[in-house]
Parts: sequence; structure tokens; C-alpha cells
Amino acid sequence: MTEERIHRAVSADGTEIVGRVRGEGPPLVLVHGGIGDGEVAWEALLPQLTDRFTCYLPSTRGRGRSADNPDHSPPRLQEDVTAFVESIGEPVHLVGWSGSGAWVLGAAARSNLVAAVAAYEPGLIPVMGEDDLARTFATVERMGAAAAEGRLVDAVRAFAPWICTDEEVAALERMDFYGRWAAQVPAMLRFVQHDAAYQGPRSTDPEALALVTAPVLLLLGRKSRLGTFFTASARAIAEHLTDPQVWELPGVGHFAPVLAPQSVAEELTTFFETARQPASLPSRRNT
Repeated sequence: MTEERIHRAVSADGTEIVGRVRGEGPPLVLVHGGIGDGEVAWEALLPQLTDRFTCYLPSTRGRGRSADNPDHSPPRLQEDVTAFVESIGEPVHLVGWSGSGAWVLGAAARSNLVAAVAAYEPGLIPVMGEDDLARTFATVERMGAAAAEGRLVDAVRAFAPWICTDEEVAALERMDFYGRWAAQVPAMLRFVQHDAAYQGPRSTDPEALALVTAPVLLLLGRKSRLGTFFTASARAIAEHLTDPQVWELPGVGHFAPVLAPQSVAEELTTFFETARQPASLPSRRNT
């Protein structure tokens, strides 16, 4: 039986950030998205990566094994990721998903220990269309109402159809997805609330993205329900990066890390193994 390894770091405001460690090889830090935590988000993907990388699976504040703090604003979440990365003490590859795209880009701008970054479908709310924005607000309202009554599984069921295709929802229904991810709904709602209220500088501002000198891969699922939004977000982010690549994965949606892990793992492995030689990256994947 493999001995369990745990890595601990302390964020800038003193909050302890904790994550499991699995695998052998160069360090790869995988950061969960707006929903989920380091305990569950990457379970399906890990078997495809642990023979090549030492995978670190942190949870940001208030999730998984990490301590909590009242402040879940964007700068604090970026600091959680940055502190965890820097505590490893050597250059790392860094992965984000959806809501954590901004956090990992922020860490890459702050730390010279980030050798390369990949973000699966990061989002920029300012580029979201009016119809998608209305659906987003309605989804958060339904999730909040369910969570206030202690119906966390119902809150996840309200979340899934907003961002997942019907095919993805059906696949998640066949898994123990709703029950296992429900515990992180309160932290997600705090993240959304604090993110909406925050008025300061962001890691996705043009001047902040210009500070990211590491190669960055922005991955998109070609069948994502919010595909127009995620494509516009990726292009807006790439415009201000020093060394960006935008690749599409055919036949998958937003929950590909759970439902199509091999496809995602192959793209991550290809990118990280060639990140020091950008000219050799397969141009067929560029959008």
C-alpha cells in the first residue's frame, strides 16, 4: 500500500493550505476549480499522470484539509496557490480548471518557481454574453437557496446543467458525483460572492497577465455548453500573455477532467514535456 503523503503551506495571511501528494517525477500542482477541492477534483485524472509527475493536490481555504478564513477574495485565493507552489522549493508545472484559472495565472505572475501553466477553460465574466450571464445569476441564486436549507446535493444538481451538456449531466448522474462534491458548495458560494464584490486589480487584467513569462496553455473543450464564453475568455487572456498556446480538445465538455481524463492528461503531458521548446508544439491544436 502506498504511503500517504501530505504537503502543507501557509498562505500570506496565515491560513494553512494542505494537499495530498501522489506519484513520482517533476512536481505538478493541480488546483481545483470554483467547485470541488483537491480531494475529489482530479481523482479521474491522477492515474494518467502519476507515473510521470509528482502530483500535488492542494485545496484552497475552506476546502478539503485546508484551514478556513473569512476572506475568500481573489487576491487571497491567488496567495493560497502561490504559497503552496513556493513551499515546494523547486520549479513546478501548474494546472488550473475553470474558476482557478485566474488563481494559477496570478501565482505564475508572482512566483518565479512556476515553470509552465495550463488552465482548462478559464473564464472571464466581462466577456460573457447577456443570456449566459442571466443563466449564471439564476444558477447561483438556486444554489444559494438550496444551500441555505442544507440541501447541498440539490445545490450541485442546480450547478451541473448550467455548465455541463446534457451528455455530461447524464454521465455525472451515473457516478457518485453529486454526493462527493456537495461538501464544497459553501466554499464555492463564498468564492462567487467575494469575487463579485471585489473591485481591486485582478490577475487577468492585461498588465498582470503581461507579468507571466512562463509558457501558458489554455485548453478548451470543443463541446462545452458555454463554449462561446470560454473561447472568448481564452483569446482575451492569450492576447496579453508572453508565451500562450490555445488548444481545443474535440468531443469533450467542461467536465473533461472527470469524464475524459485521458484526453486531458495527454494534452497536459505533451505541453509540459515541450514547454521549453514552444516552436515544437503541435500547431494543429491552435485556435
